[in-house]
Amino acid sequence: MKQYDLKIINGSVYDGEGNDPVITNIGIKGGEICEVGECEGESVQIIDAKGHIVTPGFIDLHTHYDGQVSWDSEMMPSVNHGVSTVVMGSCGVGFAPVRAEDRDKLIRLMEGVEDIPGTALAEGITWDWETLPEYMDSLDEKPHTIDFAVQVTHDPLRVYVMGDRAVCNSEATAEDIAEMRRLTREALQAGAVGFSTGRSDVHRSADGEWTPSSEASAEELEGIAGAFKDLDHGILQAVNDFNLEREGDQFPEEWSIIERFARGAGGRPFSLSLMQRDFAPQQWLRIISEAERMNTEGVDIRLQTAPRGIGVTLGLQCTFHPFIGFPSYKAISHLSLSERVEAMRDPEFKSRLLTEKMERLAGDGTPVPPIADTLLSAIDFVASKTFLLGDQPSYEQTQETSVLMMAKQRGVSTLEMIYDIMLEDEGEALLYFPMYNYTEMSFDNVLTMMQHPLSIMGLSDGGAHVGTVCDSSFSTYLLTHWTRDRSRGSKITLQEAVRKLTSDIADYCGMNDRGRIEVGQKANINIIDMERLRLHAPKMIQDLPAGGQRLLQEAEGYTAVIVAGEVVLADDQLTGSTPGRLVRAGT
Repeated sequence: MKQYDLKIINGSVYDGEGNDPVITNIGIKGGEICEVGECEGESVQIIDAKGHIVTPGFIDLHTHYDGQVSWDSEMMPSVNHGVSTVVMGSCGVGFAPVRAEDRDKLIRLMEGVEDIPGTALAEGITWDWETLPEYMDSLDEKPHTIDFAVQVTHDPLRVYVMGDRAVCNSEATAEDIAEMRRLTREALQAGAVGFSTGRSDVHRSADGEWTPSSEASAEELEGIAGAFKDLDHGILQAVNDFNLEREGDQFPEEWSIIERFARGAGGRPFSLSLMQRDFAPQQWLRIISEAERMNTEGVDIRLQTAPRGIGVTLGLQCTFHPFIGFPSYKAISHLSLSERVEAMRDPEFKSRLLTEKMERLAGDGTPVPPIADTLLSAIDFVASKTFLLGDQPSYEQTQETSVLMMAKQRGVSTLEMIYDIMLEDEGEALLYFPMYNYTEMSFDNVLTMMQHPLSIMGLSDGGAHVGTVCDSSFSTYLLTHWTRDRSRGSKITLQEAVRKLTSDIADYCGMNDRGRIEVGQKANINIIDMERLRLHAPKMIQDLPAGGQRLLQEAEGYTAVIVAGEVVLADDQLTGSTPGRLVRAGT
């Protein structure tokens, strides 16, 4: 018997706690780190990491693989970016518990809220469960490249308990709340890592209905949170835009609801999404201020932040682009991409479309939020912060390289400039619009958010918004842009970036077996060539069930992504190994 299954030698090891790197060796046996140091014994496999950094496997706190995880073993694109553990079930949307007659309701919710094709979900999800413990057992029996943790999600829980009343803005009764609390407790005791809810005006089902959880009362949220009392594990998560699309200042009322929810869990950790929105540019500072107050009062609160803008990708293949509301485009929208490109290259078609006015997109029966109409009616504003990313994507550009400036330099209208760009590359050209976190056209505010003592990395939405957002690359971006490439302001250290992606999240989630390079930890490890590490441009691929498409962004420079001591990604390519397992919290 050899002493190690795998030995990593000569690497520059970042321990995950923010300490300076040390050139050393790591011995792995039975899926765990058994030695850090000389590691003189023989090994079945040896990886020489000389010239590379070695880190704990990254943990993604905010993903939506809830459906995909039931049919897809690869867990792309997260695995491509060094992520070896994902926390699913964010924003209150998910697929358990569920009765057979409610499956379509949950698909329509996920399709509308998270922009995942309903046809792909309907064909791909295995549905071999009803309760949340059954859901977790089902997933754990299936092969996966990386580990995953499950949260109890408010929307399916509400539908399961309240039936049709859940989607009719009905208030939960005391009996409803008690049953939701019981089911949440049952799932937590079975290993669920937490509970999430969503309260956003931009979250709607594919039929245009409000999400069941969006109008839940403070009493309901506080009552469900009671399921956490006297447990030594479990986190709470919420997303809230504080009703920006409604009249008046809704912030105080909404914050009081969120606060009752957080306090109702008897001291368990709670996180809330934090971003800067153009229509309320100071709101993020109000959120920080209130979070600081709650923290001083003993509430364990964290603010989920992103390392760049929360961006929307626009193009003829995407869910959104500026012409989807124009009559001439709507007449050809059912055609294939090549047929649409051919039609749009006709000068007469182009001339006619550019003289038309956009028809309203939002309204009853559609998941499109009113903010989409507001933005598309202000096309010059949108174009002033819309960019071509390029082959080596640049997310922190200035107005000088914006589409608006391109139009001015060419002497054409903004719409014509966008029209011409979208026909490039046979209609596969993509534009990037940072919808949030880019009000001042720099990432200085993002840096302030990331460096706040209450911040925690999140918001990648891995597995979601597949036709509009491509942010599963957040981990790679944090390493490259913020520690190496940024030229417009301050950076952070590499050891700090690694800590944010590893031990910080592990500690918050109560995952005591990962997040650090030390003896006894699970051997989830990355070996990265920092000199080569870079992002590729996003691209649309068709690999979902029923022919569905999604945006993927590949990376270059991951020499190895290791899960439980097995190499699942070697030189940026999947190996076919599937050691990933369900992370059962509290066990």
